[in-house]
Amino acid sequence: MDNGGLVRVLKSIKENKISIEEALQKLKFLPFEDIGFAKIDHHRALRRGFPEVIFCQNKTKGQIVSIINSMVKSGNNILATRADLEIYNSVKKFNGNAQFNKLANTIFIPANIKKTIKEKNIIKSKNKKNESKKILIVTAGTSDISVAEEAAVTAEAAGNEVERLYDVGVAGIHRLLSNAKKLQEANVLIVVAGMEGALPSVVSGLVDKPVIAVPTSVGYGASFKGISPLLTMLNSCSPGIVVVNIDNGFGAGYFASLINK
Repeated sequence: MDNGGLVRVLKSIKENKISIEEALQKLKFLPFEDIGFAKIDHHRALRRGFPEVIFCQNKTKGQIVSIINSMVKSGNNILATRADLEIYNSVKKFNGNAQFNKLANTIFIPANIKKTIKEKNIIKSKNKKNESKKILIVTAGTSDISVAEEAAVTAEAAGNEVERLYDVGVAGIHRLLSNAKKLQEANVLIVVAGMEGALPSVVSGLVDKPVIAVPTSVGYGASFKGISPLLTMLNSCSPGIVVVNIDNGFGAGYFASLINK
């Protein structure tokens, strides 16, 4: 339950549309629900503005389905990361609204499809007046897209307008420079790169917006599965860059959403 959900419950009590007992039923799983192998934090959307996200890695399909069935009751959007097609097929049997992004390995279940479409239209309408609320996701190469898509899905699940600019790394810097207008229009930029990880520094030197750098494990041996780009990004001489963990598209999308709010 988020702020809007709690307000609706309180207004319904005030207007005598529901009883105190019915309200308690809606609120009884605050702040969390213990289902044995997991404690579902239904209070997180109210506390942090974004509901708990399911990290599927090392969880069984049964555990993931049980967690989702519990979270559906809270009325929030549901996002699961590090999923695969097998997990998605299991979830889809229980929830027909589940959407799978094969590149990002994410499952997204909108709380209310009509409401989600309406919210997206509202966001687009607002952004016509204020283009600066856009999140732009930039990748150095095509090999970085899976991490970038995890960031994109996360940001979109939080209600942001997201634009993608892929394969514009320093090996052909003219590709990036030809998209200078897109860079300037964004409110937050997520820059995803492997190999030596130079792209975030270049982008940061061109814009007056916060840049979130995401190192990926893409690269040959001396990139050390993402450690080399991670250190490059941490040592950037361009101010205005923050760095998330290796391959952590989710963390980047989440942080970009907090900035946009």
